[in-house]
Amino acid sequence: MINVYNYVLDTLSDWEIGYVTAELNSGQYFKKKSGKVSVKTVGATKDSIVTKGGMKVIPEITTDEIISAPSTVLLLPGADTWDDPRHTPVIEKATELLESGATVAAICGATTVLAEAGVLDKRIHTSNSLEYLQMLCPNYNGELYYRDVKAVTDDNLITASSAGGLLFAQNIFAKLDVFSQDTLKAWYNYFHSGDPKYFYDLMQTLAP
Repeated sequence: MINVYNYVLDTLSDWEIGYVTAELNSGQYFKKKSGKVSVKTVGATKDSIVTKGGMKVIPEITTDEIISAPSTVLLLPGADTWDDPRHTPVIEKATELLESGATVAAICGATTVLAEAGVLDKRIHTSNSLEYLQMLCPNYNGELYYRDVKAVTDDNLITASSAGGLLFAQNIFAKLDVFSQDTLKAWYNYFHSGDPKYFYDLMQTLAP
């Protein structure tokens, strides 16, 4: 069982993790022998939050209930409220998970709290820009490991810019090995280009 924990907080950028949560929750394009995936929302508390898109979300569990195992995946979305101290425990949990071999995937604003906590100092990573991290994170010392790309994977850490939602998802699916290689390639090509040819290719990869 792959346990995916989607951390939710006020002003969460809905679109940045939409591809990830939709595909992992539905499993519609999973390969036949893929392991089961559980997707749960996690909050600092169980109080409802409101996303940037105006959707109200009630977390299913709190940070202290996250199961720490190599198969665990923690999703950290962008938001304008990451500087609230109530989110410190999930950053500490992210550090713990990375050290235990679990996967942590952070996009946009979530990369700033990882940077400030020193998580990115010796790991290949990206964000909205190097200057963005330097401006917002006084304790950041990972300049040598920064990559100017939309999304990147370094072992069990996946990071992305605010414009990298699609590549972010692709990196996560590849890491979890839930799609076949052909399915993942066709899936990405279709949503990247909009060319219906790739949708037919995608369907062919799923044929019995």
